[in-house]
Amino acid sequence: MKESRRIKRMKRHHARGADKNASLNMVSLMDIFTILVFFLLVSAASTDILPTPKNIRLPRSTADALPKENIVIIVGENKILLQGKEVSDMKSVIDSKNLMIMPLFNELNQLAGSNELEKNKDLITNKGVTILGDKEIPYALLKKIMLTCSAAKFVNISFAVSRIAEKNG
Repeated sequence: MKESRRIKRMKRHHARGADKNASLNMVSLMDIFTILVFFLLVSAASTDILPTPKNIRLPRSTADALPKENIVIIVGENKILLQGKEVSDMKSVIDSKNLMIMPLFNELNQLAGSNELEKNKDLITNKGVTILGDKEIPYALLKKIMLTCSAAKFVNISFAVSRIAEKNG
C-alpha cells in the first residue's frame, strides 16, 4: 500500500524527535547554580536580624538605625532569658519589692567578667544590651530590667522593634 504525504511527514517529524545523540548542556546550568550559591552565601552573611520568638509581638517603629551586636535579654513566656539562658520568672520579678533583678544582675556581671571586657573596664560601659520583649509587658518590669542593666554597667540599652515603612505626606 502506498503511504500518503501526511504519513510520510509524520514519520519524518517523529524521527527528528528520536535523535539518540541529543544531550543536555551542563555548562550553563552549572553557571546558574554557582551564581545562586554565591548570592545565597552573601545574603545570608549580611543579615542583622534578631531571632524573635513566635509568641512575642514586638512594638512597631520607623527607626533607621540598624541593630548592633549586643547581649540579648528576652522577656516572654513568663520568663526572662539572657542570651537564651533562663534567669528568672516574670511573676516573681513583678511581685518583688526590690527595684533590681538580682539573678539578672549576677548573670550580667558574670558575662562582663568572663570575656575581653574584663581587660579594659572602659569597654564595659560601651557594651550594649538589647531588650526583646512583647509590646504588652508591664512598664514596672521593663523599668526593673533597665535599672538592673545600668547597675551592671550596661548603659547602652536598646529595644528590639519591628520596622515599618515611613509614611510620606
